[in-house]
Formats: sequence, C-alpha cells, structure tokens
Amino acid sequence: MGTQLTVRLLAPSEDEDSNLMSHFLASVSDLFEYALQNCDDSDMVGITISNEVNVADKAIGISFRRKDHITPDVIWSVFGKVAQSNARFNALDKLVMTVHSVKMPNSHGRIATKGRPLENMVHLKRSIVEVKAEENCLAHALIISIAKLTDSDYNAFRRGRRIRPVVDHLLATTGIDLSNGGSISELRFQEYFKEYRIVVFGGFHCENIVFDGQVESEKRINLLYDDVKHNFHVINSVTGALSQRYVCKGCNKWCESGVTDKC
Repeated sequence: MGTQLTVRLLAPSEDEDSNLMSHFLASVSDLFEYALQNCDDSDMVGITISNEVNVADKAIGISFRRKDHITPDVIWSVFGKVAQSNARFNALDKLVMTVHSVKMPNSHGRIATKGRPLENMVHLKRSIVEVKAEENCLAHALIISIAKLTDSDYNAFRRGRRIRPVVDHLLATTGIDLSNGGSISELRFQEYFKEYRIVVFGGFHCENIVFDGQVESEKRINLLYDDVKHNFHVINSVTGALSQRYVCKGCNKWCESGVTDKC
C-alpha cells in the first residue's frame, strides 16, 4: 500500500534552538510513528522524504525493511548524513513523506491452488510467463513485463535471449543489489519505474496481494511471487491467472463486470 503525507513540522522552541537536529529528528520520529501506525511489525516498509520548498534537495530514502527495524538509530543515520551535506533540508520546510508498506505472508508453507503447489500451476497456466533465470529473477520479470507492454523484444526476453545486458543495466542504474536473491523488500524498483504500477500476487486469489505500488497509471506490471522458491514470474493476464471473469484494475477485486464494480 502507498501513503503520502505533506507536512511542515513545528519550529523549535527557544530552549531547542541550540540543537535543531535533535528537534528535527524527534519531530520526524513522531511523524514516522503516525505514518506507520497501521502497519504490523512484520510488514516491509520503504520511506521517501522530499523537500517541496526546495526541489533541488535530494530526496531522503530509507530502503525497504521490517517496520520494527526502523529504529531511532536508523533515522539518525539517514538524517545525520543529509544534515552534513544539505543544510537547506530542515524542519521549517514543507516535507512530502511517501510510505510504501507490504503485508508479508504469514504462512511459510507451499501456496496451493486446487491442491497443486504454486510452482506447478506456473507451468500449467498460459497466462503466466515462467521466469527461469537463476539470478536476478525479479529484474528479469520486470523487464519482460515492460517489453510486453511496449512490444519491444518481448519474445526474445521471455525465452531468455538478449535480456542479460538489459538486466545488468537496470541494476547498475538503480543501484539495487539482488546478489542475495530478490524478495518483496527489493520492490523499491517502483521508485524507478514511476510510469508503471507494480502489483505482486502471492497466489491465485484477488485478495492475495503482497505488494501494490499504488501508482496512478494505466500501465500495470503484474507479477506472481513464489515465497517458497523466492521466484518472480510474469502475469500477462490477471483474469486468466486468477480464473476470474473480471478483476478491477483499481482495487484488484473480482466482480462480474466493470459495471457492477463498486470501486
């Protein structure tokens, strides 16, 4: 889920004037607590804070991690580095805070549909492109999905041809490290692909969504995540993959048709 807050923190009191950074960090900690109040400790959370007053300031980013791992030490580390190199980023400016949270699956067993493990269903469903790459499968899945939308090298990419240089370029450009494998926490790719809305399903039910970038875009990248094999696959047709007649692109719920959807 995605949440965006625009705030201007209160100016420090006379007693706090001597230590603006402490006041700033305390205020931001309170802001974090408010923004994350509906998240469970096990949820993966990624945060970006930008300066609406001075757009030249670089955005501050806290990469995806468990909510209970966003400690005061983490906040201090991030904002301390910014304060040393960017004096304009302060509590008196209007700040835009964007929070992406991911509900992590509670079960650790195999996800099954009609008694079959998810990995077997990937082979059977024609609406799903199985990503067989042993390394960087998340990057492969994203590139294949975009190629499908743009009609660019799709057939070659889905067969694993000519895609490796594109994957290497993507990882080098974004600076995202998939050397330890890709998981839901690496879906900060959404910050890079802002013109696409990335939606990841953890099974073959409409409500089984483990990530939704919440970007207002008609261009959707639909992926399937196998939390047993830790692999991502490409969903070319959501209705085909979920065996539903209609799935709303706004709320991801199924219904008989777009006319009957209440979204």
